Amino acid sequence: MKNFLLILIGLVLSCSFFTSCKKDSFITSKDARLETSADSLKFDTVFTVTGSITKSFKIFNNNDQKLLLSKIKLGGGILSPYKMNINGLATAEANNIEIAGNDSIYVFVTVTVNPTSANLPFILSDSIAINYNGITRYIQLEAFGQNAIFIRNGLVDGNVTFTNNLPYVILGGLQISSGAFLTINAGTKIYCHADAPILVDGQLVCNGTKNQPVIFSGDRLDDPYKNFAASWPGIYFRGTSKDNLLQFTSIKNAFQAVVVLQPSVNANPKLILKQSIIDNAFDAGLLCNNSNVLAENCLFSNNGRNVYVEKGGVYSFTHCTIAAYSNNFVVHQKSAVYFSDADAANQTAALSATMRNCIIYGDAGFVENELQTKKTGSNSFTLNIDHCLYRATIDPANTVITQSIKNIDPAFDSIDVTHRYYDFRTSKNALAPGINKGVNTALLKDLDDKNRNIGIPDIGAYEKQ
Repeated sequence: MKNFLLILIGLVLSCSFFTSCKKDSFITSKDARLETSADSLKFDTVFTVTGSITKSFKIFNNNDQKLLLSKIKLGGGILSPYKMNINGLATAEANNIEIAGNDSIYVFVTVTVNPTSANLPFILSDSIAINYNGITRYIQLEAFGQNAIFIRNGLVDGNVTFTNNLPYVILGGLQISSGAFLTINAGTKIYCHADAPILVDGQLVCNGTKNQPVIFSGDRLDDPYKNFAASWPGIYFRGTSKDNLLQFTSIKNAFQAVVVLQPSVNANPKLILKQSIIDNAFDAGLLCNNSNVLAENCLFSNNGRNVYVEKGGVYSFTHCTIAAYSNNFVVHQKSAVYFSDADAANQTAALSATMRNCIIYGDAGFVENELQTKKTGSNSFTLNIDHCLYRATIDPANTVITQSIKNIDPAFDSIDVTHRYYDFRTSKNALAPGINKGVNTALLKDLDDKNRNIGIPDIGAYEKQ
């Protein structure tokens, strides 16, 4: 019996020893199970020099035993535009990496684009090879590189023209001095960093076209940042600024997209907006303080406050669509349009505003009245709503409303909040209430630069064709 117990104990110890040895040994079979969390990493447009975000993937050892990766190698080596980091080690090649059984490691990748002579985006490709047990697996890398003109803490102090040969990346900000004149040609793209407002003390003229709009946006073009509101500060037209024009200009993803401050220094509007789009600003699409703005055939969409006017001024909106729907980036909690004769300090000034052939609408989650007014001072307060379509439970005070449509859905073509797809044209499958319900104006084209119908025009920025 004693010998039997000794044999049994020996067998148990032997089994434990061999099991432990098995777990501590490497699996060498070509059938070893290795998985990666991705088979490719794709980077959106990356500007020269500035680099990109870091992307990563994981390598999983789905075996009970350890797995030895004989090599992880970046194909282009140290000359590659990509840089690799393996669990904290920056290297273009690493050898003999152990992964414990049922464990994993991280591989991080960034890309930097060196300047070339190419004006258009170019493709940067490489791969990461993972070698183990005589097998090689590849992770493909792909990025679109783009040359750009970089301006850091820029100052326009004269007559300057931006062309569309290369995009402009603004770092630290751009100021147009009083008396200076910046012209931006059709098709020019301006990408602003998070610290880069555009301050206009002089004159800014954007000459976009339907096929080649001028574009202002943040400089992060990679997911998910390319859709983030407040990714750059915005454009600020200040006291001495005058005779500004934004035509076929798209301004998106700012904190305050367009801010217009103080009255005009001459008889002209301080800012004219024509056939332009202001979208996805976190705080305000168009914020005005005692100024003078004319807007025609414009779309203000899904901004924290689409059109916000304080301390009075002179304003004209014709054939504009002002629409607000909550999404993952901006929640619709404030009226789409707000006019007041007072500012936060309760300073007041006269207000004179007209909205003609406009749609003012949004979802009903938090806001009951998409059109609101507030009169505080004793100055004159005139707001004319002429042949508009709007949503409100209570009509705004101190307002003259003429032949307008109230609380009827405008039948936009597509509102898909989940996928952030919005088409504010009139639905082709429905008889929209704003069709042929406007009043004739001098505007012969719509936001798509298509003809307004002969006869009675539609309400809104788009004419149903």
